[in-house]
Amino acid sequence: MTTYSLPALSYEFNALEPHIDQRTMEIHYGKHHQTYVSNLNAALEGQDALQAKSLEELLSNLDEVPEQIRTAVRNNGGGHLNHSLFWEVIAPASANTPSGELAEAMNKAFGSFDEFKQQFTAAATTRFGSGWAWLVVDKEGNLKVTSTPNQDNPIMDGERAILGLDVWEHAYYLNYQNRRPEYISNFFSIVNWSVVADKFANNN
Repeated sequence: MTTYSLPALSYEFNALEPHIDQRTMEIHYGKHHQTYVSNLNAALEGQDALQAKSLEELLSNLDEVPEQIRTAVRNNGGGHLNHSLFWEVIAPASANTPSGELAEAMNKAFGSFDEFKQQFTAAATTRFGSGWAWLVVDKEGNLKVTSTPNQDNPIMDGERAILGLDVWEHAYYLNYQNRRPEYISNFFSIVNWSVVADKFANNN
């Protein structure tokens, strides 16, 4: 049976400075993400059939989750999946632009990398309250920008996220306070485009 746990980080808590500060990383990863994991495990306790499924399977078929734990699985399972992706797609000293097949697909979908950045920034900036901005592969295999509220994940709509940005205040408030646009702009300096490219390739 599956017991979920925090994924290991491939960098130190201070490695993303000045874009994401050490204290925010410590709290975001060690407190917020850990709480989602703990709550998800608690919700699934005694649910052997559900524990046998992958997290992606659970979130893709929420109507199969008993109603009394469905919201807990949606919120905490989504929180775990979203944050696990987030830690993967950021890294210190990352290449600032994609290349290869991903770059070609982005140019086809958005016209240019700069246009993608504008659309992604708009999705992240205009997400009211808490949520996420995403670059996803849709059901037809095409790239598009979207956003979701709270801890919802695009997989709930049959789409696969390959890049995600957390715009909950806990992700940036210590360093940026109410300056979400500045946080979003700096995010592009730490995107690990090689990981995003691998995730795109695995969807095709």
